[in-house]
Amino acid sequence: MQLNSYLMFNGNCDAAFKFYEHCFGGKIVTRMTHQEAPSAENVPSNWQDKIMHICLDLGERLLMGSDSPPGYFESPQGFYVQISLDDPAEADRIFQALAENGTIRMPFEQTFWAFRFGMLVDQFGTPWMINCEKAV
Repeated sequence: MQLNSYLMFNGNCDAAFKFYEHCFGGKIVTRMTHQEAPSAENVPSNWQDKIMHICLDLGERLLMGSDSPPGYFESPQGFYVQISLDDPAEADRIFQALAENGTIRMPFEQTFWAFRFGMLVDQFGTPWMINCEKAV
């Protein structure tokens, strides 16, 4: 079994995934707008360029997402997307990149369980936890 995160956005999925591609160094391998879907005629004209499905390949895992249909978006709550890294410099780089224009909930610092750990909500409203268990 493979478990991957699927994120929902309120019309800014494309911008978010371009940002994540830069932050994580992955590659967007699938990107489909509503205009490209067979059901395009059922989608409002101002929603045609919104993302129906997108997939960012991060090597061992996929990060997927889409724009919620108009009127259906709910802000994420009750969860965090967690990333574990072994390299403290890479963990710090990713934390700082995701924190850009976001809100840090817990600074990226040493804890009793990890060399570095931090929590934030990025500029797109996605909550993240970055964990680096040990120093290299």
